[in-house]
Amino acid sequence: MRAYIYDNEDPADQRAAHDTGIEKSVQDLEKVGVMYWRIEGPNDIEQIDAIAKERQYKNRDTIVVSPEAMGEIYEEKVKSFFAEHLHEDEEIRFILDGSGFFDVRDQGDVWIRIHLDKGDMIILPAGIYHRFTTDEKNYIKAMRLFKEDPLWTPINRPIADDNKYRVEYVNSYNITA
Repeated sequence: MRAYIYDNEDPADQRAAHDTGIEKSVQDLEKVGVMYWRIEGPNDIEQIDAIAKERQYKNRDTIVVSPEAMGEIYEEKVKSFFAEHLHEDEEIRFILDGSGFFDVRDQGDVWIRIHLDKGDMIILPAGIYHRFTTDEKNYIKAMRLFKEDPLWTPINRPIADDNKYRVEYVNSYNITA
């Protein structure tokens, strides 16, 4: 995992690095509620199971985001994932293969880009504005974990500004925007 300030001035495709060179730490991510683990080795699934039990995740599935797996809808889907949005539940991803980017807003509304690859696990809190894209390799395979039945319902910004999960998130993490 590597986190850094996203370069908004770079006109490149969303899948490019957009790297300002300004690094962010795991502690910086924790300040906005993002949790991170590096999980690897022969007991990686046991480690996932322990986290799932502790956090009461009952269901999981696997998603592959790539042109080969998604066919003609790939470009449209990747663009839709990149629209700034939130969810009313945590977003949990364990990267099984490939790599991609999650972008989250810091306390001052600046984008932090988080590059994840195989063995990285991230949890985004309910109510955090974020977006996702594959990187230039155009391939990621991830385990998604859920507290209830698998559900992925994005609520785009600014429609979600008054959403109760957004309000709770803003109040919990002293977000200014």
